[in-house]
Amino acid sequence: MAVKYQIPRGTFDILPEDSYKWQYITVVFRKIARSFNYQEIVTPIFEKRELFERSVGNSSDIVQKEMYKFKDKKGREFALRPEGTAPVVRSFVENNLGMKDNSSKLYYLGPMFRYDRPQKGRFRQFYQYGVENISSDDPYIDAEVIAMGYVFLKKLGLSNFELEINSIGCTNCTGNYDKILVKYFTPFIQELCSDCRDRINKNPKRLLDCKVPECKKIAQNAPSMLDYLDEECKEHFLEVQRNLKIMKIPFTINPKIVRGLDYYNKTAFEFVDKNLGTQDTLIGGGRYNDLIGQFGGKDVPGIGYAGGFERLMLSMETEGVTFGEKQIPDIYLVTLGEKVKDVAGKLLLDLRIAGVSAEYDPAKNSIKSQMKTANKLQVRFALILGDDELARNKIILKDMKSGEQELIGLEKIVESLKKTCKK
Repeated sequence: MAVKYQIPRGTFDILPEDSYKWQYITVVFRKIARSFNYQEIVTPIFEKRELFERSVGNSSDIVQKEMYKFKDKKGREFALRPEGTAPVVRSFVENNLGMKDNSSKLYYLGPMFRYDRPQKGRFRQFYQYGVENISSDDPYIDAEVIAMGYVFLKKLGLSNFELEINSIGCTNCTGNYDKILVKYFTPFIQELCSDCRDRINKNPKRLLDCKVPECKKIAQNAPSMLDYLDEECKEHFLEVQRNLKIMKIPFTINPKIVRGLDYYNKTAFEFVDKNLGTQDTLIGGGRYNDLIGQFGGKDVPGIGYAGGFERLMLSMETEGVTFGEKQIPDIYLVTLGEKVKDVAGKLLLDLRIAGVSAEYDPAKNSIKSQMKTANKLQVRFALILGDDELARNKIILKDMKSGEQELIGLEKIVESLKKTCKK
């Protein structure tokens, strides 16, 4: 008996009718990355489990509840990557990229995995784009990385988003602030969600970005990290703001942004779409000056961001932004007569080698059914080849939009279409 299989919960197929949208976003992102002189890095889909536990933090939701962990045949523990920064930093250190020219500005694309409750814009296998700049603690770098995200969203045609920034300080100033937060939240301990009751002593800053309504209400009046920054962090944050203003990138300061990963320090930022509800973050990122040293590399500062394709597409659909063009063949070959079919295969191959997208169905015999298919595919041109045309070494080129036709020599058609279809 045949078994009908279904896709795992929290995953999805990218169907042909939608794949061109993904391709469009990828192409735009790669172009923006190139214009900022970032180079692509591709890391494995799984890594050693402790890589994420050490970098992301044992108190994070990712490590506590969301990682897909498994053992191989030798009992070694691995995890499907839940985020992209840790693998990139691991590769940066392992391959000594800091010693190579032009290898400190990196971008990545690919699937990530987290066991979470599936909801609109949030899946268990999801696709991310991200960048990492591992080079300097200069506030200008913060602004440039943020600008890259801003330009990308604008290039896609989005306008309904806002940039929110914050500083979460460094190890020199965050310890005292954590104590202040514990003191503030402790009287509300019974009103907090179970996650926040667990976080209060492990990572109290995480209480500031909890999405549970009761916790958000309590956090509204919590002391601001900005009031507890040391002088160096204050100056750094002011310089980031100054550079963003020079670049004319609008922003608001949101003291509640802390991000959900332990490796962040100093600058934290998010691009949010106000129309998407609770799942509104299009891009999130920040600085991680201590992470490279934790991985055994030279103590080099870093900053980066990541965003999800799914939520980005949701935002684009909400705003009615176009996704480029669907994949449409340039020509459809119409054949009439058995002798012609022997020529069709070589002609199609020559066209495709020349970069002309061509389609053909040898099972269709009538000109009516073939032209109907050509119209359905919305091709630019139909090539019509019958026994009479073949005897004269000619072929008919029909413009499907204007209806105009011309007779062209078979030996010239490939070169002619190669030039025409590039326009």
